[in-house]
Amino acid sequence: MDKETLMQLAREVKQNAYVPYSKFHVGAAFLMKDGQTVTGVNVENVSFGATNCAERTAMFTAMAAGYQKGDFDSVAVAGDTEDFLPPCAICRQVMAELCEPDMQIHLTNAKGEIATYTLREILPLAFTDLDM
Repeated sequence: MDKETLMQLAREVKQNAYVPYSKFHVGAAFLMKDGQTVTGVNVENVSFGATNCAERTAMFTAMAAGYQKGDFDSVAVAGDTEDFLPPCAICRQVMAELCEPDMQIHLTNAKGEIATYTLREILPLAFTDLDM
Protein backbone atom coordinates (compact mmCIF):
# COMPACT_ATOMS: atom_id res chain seq x y z
CA MET A 1 0.00 0.00 0.00
CA ASP A 2 1.39 3.42 -0.89
CA LYS A 3 1.65 6.28 1.59
CA GLU A 4 -1.14 8.27 -0.09
CA THR A 5 -3.64 5.42 0.36
CA LEU A 6 -2.56 4.86 3.96
CA MET A 7 -2.86 8.60 4.63
CA GLN A 8 -6.35 8.63 3.12
CA LEU A 9 -7.39 5.99 5.67
CA ALA A 10 -6.00 8.16 8.48
CA ARG A 11 -7.82 11.23 7.14
CA GLU A 12 -11.11 9.35 6.88
CA VAL A 13 -10.98 7.77 10.33
CA LYS A 14 -10.10 11.03 12.11
CA GLN A 15 -13.72 12.10 11.79
CA ASN A 16 -14.57 9.36 14.33
CA ALA A 17 -12.45 11.00 17.04
CA TYR A 18 -14.13 11.81 20.35
CA VAL A 19 -12.93 15.36 20.97
CA PRO A 20 -15.61 17.35 22.85
CA TYR A 21 -13.04 19.56 24.59
CA SER A 22 -10.30 20.38 22.07
CA LYS A 23 -12.26 19.78 18.84
CA PHE A 24 -8.87 18.54 17.50
CA HIS A 25 -9.46 15.42 15.39
CA VAL A 26 -6.54 13.07 14.80
CA GLY A 27 -6.54 9.81 12.85
CA ALA A 28 -3.85 7.17 12.53
CA ALA A 29 -3.59 4.22 10.16
CA PHE A 30 -0.97 1.52 10.58
CA LEU A 31 -0.03 -0.79 7.75
CA MET A 32 0.84 -4.15 9.24
CA LYS A 33 3.50 -6.40 7.73
CA ASP A 34 0.79 -8.86 6.63
CA GLY A 35 -0.83 -6.13 4.48
CA GLN A 36 -3.77 -5.44 6.80
CA THR A 37 -4.46 -1.98 8.21
CA VAL A 38 -5.44 -0.94 11.71
CA THR A 39 -6.80 2.53 12.44
CA GLY A 40 -7.26 4.64 15.54
CA VAL A 41 -8.52 8.02 16.68
CA ASN A 42 -7.90 10.24 19.65
CA VAL A 43 -10.39 9.82 22.49
CA GLU A 44 -10.57 12.67 25.00
CA ASN A 45 -11.69 12.64 28.60
CA VAL A 46 -12.60 15.51 30.90
CA SER A 47 -9.68 14.26 33.01
CA PHE A 48 -7.12 15.05 30.31
CA GLY A 49 -4.62 12.48 31.60
CA ALA A 50 -7.11 9.77 30.62
CA THR A 51 -7.10 10.93 26.99
CA ASN A 52 -5.66 8.50 24.43
CA CYS A 53 -4.00 9.51 21.17
CA ALA A 54 -4.90 8.09 17.76
CA GLU A 55 -1.55 6.38 17.32
CA ARG A 56 -1.75 4.50 20.63
CA THR A 57 -5.40 3.63 20.04
CA ALA A 58 -4.38 1.99 16.75
CA MET A 59 -1.35 0.21 18.21
CA PHE A 60 -3.32 -1.13 21.17
CA THR A 61 -6.15 -2.24 18.84
CA ALA A 62 -3.59 -4.10 16.73
CA MET A 63 -2.18 -5.83 19.81
CA ALA A 64 -5.70 -6.78 20.95
CA ALA A 65 -6.29 -8.30 17.50
CA GLY A 66 -3.26 -10.56 17.92
CA TYR A 67 -0.46 -8.58 16.32
CA GLN A 68 2.91 -8.63 18.06
CA LYS A 69 5.91 -6.38 18.53
CA GLY A 70 7.57 -5.96 15.13
CA ASP A 71 4.40 -6.53 13.07
CA PHE A 72 4.02 -2.81 12.29
CA ASP A 73 5.20 -1.78 8.80
CA SER A 74 4.38 1.96 8.62
CA VAL A 75 1.94 4.56 9.93
CA ALA A 76 0.13 7.62 8.62
CA VAL A 77 -0.97 10.35 11.04
CA ALA A 78 -3.56 12.91 9.95
CA GLY A 79 -4.76 16.13 11.52
CA ASP A 80 -5.76 19.55 10.30
CA THR A 81 -2.65 21.49 11.32
CA GLU A 82 -0.62 24.14 9.55
CA ASP A 83 2.60 22.17 9.97
CA PHE A 84 3.07 18.40 9.78
CA LEU A 85 1.44 16.70 12.78
CA PRO A 86 3.94 14.44 14.57
CA PRO A 87 3.13 11.81 17.21
CA CYS A 88 3.43 13.04 20.79
CA ALA A 89 6.30 11.88 22.98
CA ILE A 90 4.22 9.17 24.68
CA CYS A 91 3.18 7.73 21.31
CA ARG A 92 6.80 7.83 20.11
CA GLN A 93 7.84 5.86 23.19
CA VAL A 94 5.14 3.23 22.57
CA MET A 95 6.30 3.03 18.96
CA ALA A 96 9.87 2.52 20.21
CA GLU A 97 8.57 -0.47 22.17
CA LEU A 98 6.47 -2.06 19.40
CA CYS A 99 7.97 -0.93 16.08
CA GLU A 100 11.29 -1.17 14.26
CA PRO A 101 13.52 1.96 14.33
CA ASP A 102 13.38 2.21 10.52
CA MET A 103 9.55 2.12 10.37
CA GLN A 104 8.25 4.90 8.13
CA ILE A 105 6.03 7.54 9.70
CA HIS A 106 3.98 9.60 7.25
CA LEU A 107 2.73 12.96 8.51
CA THR A 108 0.33 15.36 6.86
CA ASN A 109 -0.94 18.90 7.28
CA ALA A 110 -4.10 20.82 6.39
CA LYS A 111 -2.81 21.36 2.84
CA GLY A 112 -2.69 17.60 2.27
CA GLU A 113 1.09 17.47 1.90
CA ILE A 114 2.91 14.40 3.23
CA ALA A 115 6.31 14.27 4.92
CA THR A 116 7.97 10.94 5.70
CA TYR A 117 10.38 10.18 8.53
CA THR A 118 11.62 7.06 10.25
CA LEU A 119 10.93 6.34 13.89
CA ARG A 120 14.66 6.73 14.55
CA GLU A 121 14.54 10.24 13.03
CA ILE A 122 11.68 11.42 15.23
CA LEU A 123 12.99 9.64 18.36
CA PRO A 124 16.78 9.51 18.00
CA LEU A 125 17.62 8.59 21.60
CA ALA A 126 14.81 6.14 22.29
CA PHE A 127 14.61 4.41 25.66
CA THR A 128 14.29 0.71 24.82
CA ASP A 129 14.54 -2.69 26.44
CA LEU A 130 18.27 -2.51 25.70
CA ASP A 131 18.45 0.22 28.36
CA MET A 132 17.04 -2.03 31.08
